[in-house]
Amino acid sequence: MRRRLLLASAASLPLLPLAPRAVAQPDPLNAAPVRGPRGLPYPQRAEVQEFIDGLVQSHGLERGWLERVLAQGRYSEPAERLTTPALAPPAARNWLDYRARNVDERRIRDGVAFFRQHRDTLARMSAQYGVPEAIAVSIIGIETVFGRVMGHFRTIDVLLTLAFDYPRRAALYRDELAHFLLMCREMGLDPASVRGSFAGAMGMPQFMPGSVRRYAVDFDGDGRVDLTRSTDAIGSVGSFLAGHGWQREHPVQFAARADRSVVETLGRGIRAQYRWADVAALGVSIPPSARLDDDARVLLLDLPLVTPNGEEATEYRLGTVNMSALLHYNRSYFYGVAVAELAEAILARSIA
Repeated sequence: MRRRLLLASAASLPLLPLAPRAVAQPDPLNAAPVRGPRGLPYPQRAEVQEFIDGLVQSHGLERGWLERVLAQGRYSEPAERLTTPALAPPAARNWLDYRARNVDERRIRDGVAFFRQHRDTLARMSAQYGVPEAIAVSIIGIETVFGRVMGHFRTIDVLLTLAFDYPRRAALYRDELAHFLLMCREMGLDPASVRGSFAGAMGMPQFMPGSVRRYAVDFDGDGRVDLTRSTDAIGSVGSFLAGHGWQREHPVQFAARADRSVVETLGRGIRAQYRWADVAALGVSIPPSARLDDDARVLLLDLPLVTPNGEEATEYRLGTVNMSALLHYNRSYFYGVAVAELAEAILARSIA
């Protein structure tokens, strides 16, 4: 599954600094010409000038600085291509394959090591935000393999390309580009020096610029936010999940018995909005040992899979408000369940 976007945040939110990842070598994938597919450098395009007008009027940014910064941006064909959904019919989605790639022995082993190395920071994060230590470890493990794969694309190139040459989600990416420029202006960063994923996400937890401004925290108290460092990344993951409704000492999910008709009735959103008693009345059941109040808010997740003998089937999970918080991080049901299951595996081995 490709990297997905976090929610864009409002432009009025306070700025928090982000230290860019140092990259010693140029990125050959981002060596495309400055001129994009429309044949003009970005600052010479009418829609980019309108974007600049908005930043000048709403945030007092200096026009000359904006034009100089945006003139450095290059059209990134790989970013557009990797973000564009495939035109060919996709192969059957398979939860078992996704789980095998993300809840694997290497991530469990490395997650245990990360857990033990950062035990004190994780405990402080959990005490402050109510998020279990293993959940934060699991997210960082799935997002960037504990900081080893944070992305090498120039963020300015990615956001310009997707804001002005990718109509499918242009409005979202223009918001993120605005956040990025505001963030760089506040910190005095060279926007051309910041790097991340092909979708514009940055650091160990892969935050988009809007999420950096909204949820990133200076958890080590050094006066700046650096999401390429473990301490700030851990604190920021806790901040994000708490900001999306994580409840302390509340379950995340249960195995469930259900059928497709119930999924169609409830829909496939990411919010836990239904009373458990009402969902149970539709025929959904969870293990007898699972305890959940009738008024608890839940959502039903369907996980299509292909068995080893080639048969298609579906597993179901009943998610709580904490699963909903994970799905705000990434809207994929596969992702939310994988985070929860990797966290369980890491925790079990850490305390063994």
